[in-house]
Amino acid sequence: MSRHTVVIADDHPVVRAGMRVLLSQDEAFEIVAESSTVPETVQTVTQHQPSVLVLDLTLAGRSSLPSIPDLLAASPGTRILVLTMQEDPAFARAALRIGAAGYLLKEAAAEELVGAARQVIKGATYLQPAMGARLATADAGAPGTDGDASLTARELQVLSLLALGHTNQEIAQRLYVSVRTVETHRAKVRDKLGTETRAELIAAAREHGLG
Repeated sequence: MSRHTVVIADDHPVVRAGMRVLLSQDEAFEIVAESSTVPETVQTVTQHQPSVLVLDLTLAGRSSLPSIPDLLAASPGTRILVLTMQEDPAFARAALRIGAAGYLLKEAAAEELVGAARQVIKGATYLQPAMGARLATADAGAPGTDGDASLTARELQVLSLLALGHTNQEIAQRLYVSVRTVETHRAKVRDKLGTETRAELIAAAREHGLG
């Protein structure tokens, strides 16, 4: 039986060890590498092209959310399963919108991790039931979400980097695009969200779970 390769990205060795034990109990999975920072994760995924990346949303004090499009570009066949302590539905919405295949809270990992990994391998999207209920409730109570949904993955990435304090020049370097392209994305985000100032953009990013 062919085995599905897995990379585990978490900055806590004990958590990685726990995930390794859980996934290794299933013969369908083979842990090929682990990482603890965003740059290391990008490098590891590029090298191993794993079937699944189990990704924490915070690595060494840095949000890994903006890196999801880069990880998928480096390894298009990889399915990203976010495993996090972030219970805010905005994080789940943002992660799934920019390419994650699943979202699971660490508190449920022991019971659901293997099943979630199996689901995303099959091409399905996995959202922990409790988180799905919170997301549905949040969407029902949040007017104006139709406009938010029109943000593209790249626009969400630019918004996240702006919220983290990066300048247009720095964003251009990180995304390997021109400053003019960043300015265009920023203008589109501003128009879609109805924001004018950088402070308003940062507030909007936080509403999306990107700050």
